[in-house]
Amino acid sequence: MSHNYNVSLQWKNGRIGELSSPELETHFAVATPPQFDQGIENIWSPEHLFTASVSSCFMTTFLAISSHSKMEFESFTCRAEGVLDQIDGKYLMTEVKLFPHLVILREEDREKADRILTKSEKACLISNSVNAKVSLFPDISVN
Repeated sequence: MSHNYNVSLQWKNGRIGELSSPELETHFAVATPPQFDQGIENIWSPEHLFTASVSSCFMTTFLAISSHSKMEFESFTCRAEGVLDQIDGKYLMTEVKLFPHLVILREEDREKADRILTKSEKACLISNSVNAKVSLFPDISVN
């Protein structure tokens, strides 16, 4: 089974382009990040999008697995940190650190929640598609 996802990019000016998809209504700007020459602050960069792809895939995988496992929870958030390094003269996203915070309803679900978070990271198709290391640092609370 194969699926296609279409994205278009149009250069606007300077270091800014606009991302869109014929499958989506939202368009948004993307630019060189401010850490690079002529980079622009406050606009999504490829590095942000890379990190967001891993994080959002982790969340959607977690939602699917937790639903299938019938694990109830109150809330889920995930902070992610993408690490850009220069290796052998090339820039690489070498790691994405995921910091999910999961609030569960019952203490007895803590171990199950931890297993589901770990399984979600291992099953995430984006994590499995990139060379960067993906590290998980879960935080589980009971309300």
